[in-house]
Order: sequence, then structure tokens, then C-alpha cells
Amino acid sequence: MTTRVLYLTRHGEADAFGNLTDAGHRQASLLGERLAGVPIDTVWHSPLPRAEASARETARHLPNVPVLKAAELVDHVPYVPGAAETPPSWVGFFDGYDAAEAASGQRLAEALVARFARTPEPGQPDLHEVLVTHAYPIAWLVRHAMDAPPSRWLGLNSANTALTVIDYRGNLPPTIVMFNDMSHLPPALRWTGFPKHARP
Repeated sequence: MTTRVLYLTRHGEADAFGNLTDAGHRQASLLGERLAGVPIDTVWHSPLPRAEASARETARHLPNVPVLKAAELVDHVPYVPGAAETPPSWVGFFDGYDAAEAASGQRLAEALVARFARTPEPGQPDLHEVLVTHAYPIAWLVRHAMDAPPSRWLGLNSANTALTVIDYRGNLPPTIVMFNDMSHLPPALRWTGFPKHARP
């Protein structure tokens, strides 16, 4: 049975200009060390500089693995919920998103799923792919794997370089192997990307 395994990760910690901090470089390197024993086929990254830099830092520990850009991994709002679907804590977050922006985000989300959230064609080898992206695309892929309502991507945050693994196998439903795992990071480098009040 042909399998596709996605290793989803948010880029390393970045500064206000979108460049990796020293901590972000270290986080991405530690992620690479963790994945060094996995038969990774490709490291894909978002077009944004913080994701590309994280992907290249991670790939230093994965010799001969190609590092490629995927437009579908760019940071975007995948689904703008209606008023009845929006939790009270998110009211106001979507102010300013017009219909065109919402439609563009939804098209990107659909393209992301179509490209990555499926098993390989019959007869193809198993695939192990790292996707260096952003919190919202990860949340969308997790929501999709759970077959949850579209608005349930809200609140599924990921820490910088935390690891989420989704397994796609034959005609079976996707399996979420792990979500937001930071065991490769020392305590001082965990939970970046979360609001201070939300960190354990």
C-alpha cells in the first residue's frame, strides 16, 4: 500500500522583518537533526524568506535532499467563516477581509490540499516530504485530515519548527501521527510563535 507522509513544520522564529532570528536558525537546525534518520524525499517551503531560510537550515542535515519552493505553502487565511461560525474570541479578526481576499485564500487552500493531501498514484514509491510553511496552512491540513468543518482551522496554532505528521495511506482516512511536537527543542526554544499568555 503506497503511503505519503507529510512532516509539517512552521518556520523558525523570525523578527519583525520576516528574517530568522538566531533562535530561529537554531530551531530549524535541531529539526533537521531530528529528521536526519527519516528517508526524506523533498523539503518543500513557502515562498516567504523565513520559510525558505528555515528549509535550507533544516536540509543541511539531510544530504542530497532537494529543497524546492511551493506557492501553495505561502502564508494565507484558508477560510473566512461566516458570523455564525466565528467564535467570540475571533470576532474582529476578519475585519477588512473582502470577498476577493477570502476567495483567493480559499483557492490557495484548495490547491494546497490537492497538491499535498493525497496518496501517491498506484505503483509510485512511498513519499516522505517536509513542508516548511506557516501556522494557518498547517491548521488547514490538520482540519482537512480530521474532516472537520472549515471553520475548525481556527485556533490550531503551531509553534516555530514544531512537528506535525500526517500519514496518507491508500483508501484509508488520513492519520494525524503527531501535532505540534517540540521534543527536539530545548525548553528555551519551545513555544515561540505562541502568545506569551498561551505558553505552558
